[in-house]
Amino acid sequence: MRDEGPKSRFRLAVDIGGTFTDIAAFDEREGRIALGKALSTPHALVEGIAAGVAKANLDLAEVSIFLHGSTIAINTLLERTGAKTALLVTEGFADIYEIGRVNRPDAFNLFFAKHRPLVERALRFEVHERLMADGSVLKPLDEAEIRTLAVRLRALGIEAVGILLLHSYRNPAHEIRVRDILREEMPEAFISASHELSREYREFERVSTVAANAYIGPKVARYVDEIEQHLQQSGFRGSFFVVQSTGGLFEAGEARRHCVRMLESGPAAGVIGARAVSRELGLPDIIAFDMGGTTAKAGVIHQGEALTTGSALIGGYERALPVQIAMMDIFEVGTGGGSIARLSHGKTLRVGPDSAGSAPGPACYGMGGAEPTVTDANLVLGRLDPDHFLGGEMKLDPDAAASAIRDMIAAPLGLSLEEAADGILRIAATSMSYAVKAVTTERGLDAGAFGLLVYGGAGPLHASLIAREIGIKQIIVPPSPGHFSATGMLFSDLRHDFVRTGLTRLSEANFEALEHEYRAMAADGVKAIEQTAARPAETVVRRAADIRYVGQEHAVTLDIPEALFHARDRAGIKQRFDKLHELRYGTCAPKEPAEIVSVRTTVIGVLAKPRFESIVEGATAPEREARRGRRRVFFREAKGFVDAAVFSRPRLKAGNRIEGPALIEEHASTTIALPGDRLVVDRLGNLLIAVGALQR
Repeated sequence: MRDEGPKSRFRLAVDIGGTFTDIAAFDEREGRIALGKALSTPHALVEGIAAGVAKANLDLAEVSIFLHGSTIAINTLLERTGAKTALLVTEGFADIYEIGRVNRPDAFNLFFAKHRPLVERALRFEVHERLMADGSVLKPLDEAEIRTLAVRLRALGIEAVGILLLHSYRNPAHEIRVRDILREEMPEAFISASHELSREYREFERVSTVAANAYIGPKVARYVDEIEQHLQQSGFRGSFFVVQSTGGLFEAGEARRHCVRMLESGPAAGVIGARAVSRELGLPDIIAFDMGGTTAKAGVIHQGEALTTGSALIGGYERALPVQIAMMDIFEVGTGGGSIARLSHGKTLRVGPDSAGSAPGPACYGMGGAEPTVTDANLVLGRLDPDHFLGGEMKLDPDAAASAIRDMIAAPLGLSLEEAADGILRIAATSMSYAVKAVTTERGLDAGAFGLLVYGGAGPLHASLIAREIGIKQIIVPPSPGHFSATGMLFSDLRHDFVRTGLTRLSEANFEALEHEYRAMAADGVKAIEQTAARPAETVVRRAADIRYVGQEHAVTLDIPEALFHARDRAGIKQRFDKLHELRYGTCAPKEPAEIVSVRTTVIGVLAKPRFESIVEGATAPEREARRGRRRVFFREAKGFVDAAVFSRPRLKAGNRIEGPALIEEHASTTIALPGDRLVVDRLGNLLIAVGALQR
């Protein structure tokens, strides 16, 4: 799919969320961006893509690069709807996946439950072989045993196999041979070896990663195949890339094999878009906050760069299974526009994590949903216009929303309809603030010193509430926030991340050996980028190392400038590590020795980016055509319903100033300025909200 026809002119990005499928297309000739949005179709996700492309008035034959972000990988993992999977582990270590780290975060919680492995004990098989920690062979691999085992796996109806052999991060030879034999004997099965995903130590994390990749592999691979077939049938002849959890791009063929790398595919693209906005505005510290129909996610831009991590816990700390891959440092909570509000035992009001999704959707959608949601609460309080939702394409039913909240929440609690709806929004805002705190306060960063860039269809509705909850003073709402994650993909680059474990004290480090490792990883990355159809403007190589104090268990990842490395400046590296450790944990030990645990290399193929376009300058007061009148809206800050000014965002001009309470409406989103807020439109069309500025 690399034969770009003469008509090719668009770079097309598609982000499939739990409720909506968003489309953003960059016209490389005219420099404009076309947008589309359609309800997601869980039963056949390709249909949602086709509907969104149609709404953007695009012809796939004119598309040169197709970019895609999806929640299918993470949803398959969380919903436990993956393949029947077997796990092959070195003899004597079949239970490391079950034992894990024996973490017990709350010692006095009587209801604590351990993580539940994706592969049951009966489907974990031991392999007679053994490597030493330095990669040397202690016990040769019994190849005949693997062929016999393959027959047994076929008889059990196994669809996917994960392979974890001890110390394969140092020497993958045994894993490679087991993988090749299984592919010969089980050509229809999805086979995944741990060294293909991680060349880093920690056996539990590696076995959990390869098990997750195998478990979701068949479903994700079929999904990618369906999209590719749909594209071919629609005349597409360009290149198909998938967004990784780092926000970088990799080709669809690699996504089929290493699907665990796309767990945070869509959210990561939003953070990449936030980084582009932060650089354009000269704001180096920004929290990227995405609230859609199903979940809310937060990431961080610190000193101009998106914060990443080498591992993550999928499903929450208490019961989570770790995934040891490079990914954007994102925290997610189950609160979105479609999150359902329910009364639990003791008549406690809870919002989420269950979502009404796109089908049946919130009660106000009129598609069969009967339970109240966050969207219903916003409609009841006057914050959404029932006649102009999605630009009028979708009518909302205020009576259905009111009935759902009154019958299931207000009446049982003895509250008025407005009090119940306001309570739903307050609880949702508190829940979403946890996501912001998780990527700032818990990382040693002061959330109040950051700006809050909000996007997703529901984000601007709740931004000011969340900012007040945390103490943030500035909010940025970019143009078309409902399409922002899709637009963010247009700012993504080709990216490959590599890591090699090799424990050595910093004071004794062999820089020549480390240089060899760095150069080998960089060469692999450059080769991978050269083999893609896309032609980057330049290739950038970055180096980092996982460093810890001697005697510590966990390390922090430190970016290392090449000049510092080539100068063999051990003291300079140590000082940078001490500073980072103090930022992360509030303490450091300059006199304590440090050790390098792993070395990391990131290779980036930089692609051309869309330009940020300035909008027309205007007066301080918005012009008459930007005003849509006034609407009765409930605000707790005003102790009831008040008349709030309503504006059309596409008609606002740079320099316009608006005082809250006010609503700024656009096709796929509504921004709220609460009483006391001051809003200014900047030269790029961003809405800059000074939270509580009129009350200071």
